[in-house]
Amino acid sequence: MDKKQLNELTDKELLNEAKKMKSTQTIDATLIGVLFGILIYSIIAGNFTIFFGILLLYAIYKLANKEKYKREELKNLLKERNLKL
Repeated sequence: MDKKQLNELTDKELLNEAKKMKSTQTIDATLIGVLFGILIYSIIAGNFTIFFGILLLYAIYKLANKEKYKREELKNLLKERNLKL
């Protein structure tokens, strides 16, 4: 969904989308923690390579910034319509 489609949603659909986004954030945070743990373990265990480290950091970065603008737009629409989860 892009910005135009989010604006066209009804209040109920917007709340459902916010709930989906919240559960997705929880899953993403868990994955980021696991990847960061793997990175730390590989450094401590001595199995760290630059390529592996860059690959893990890139994956962490992509998960952290996934749908960033959609989240901001969704928060603004919820605030604008005076809706709460």
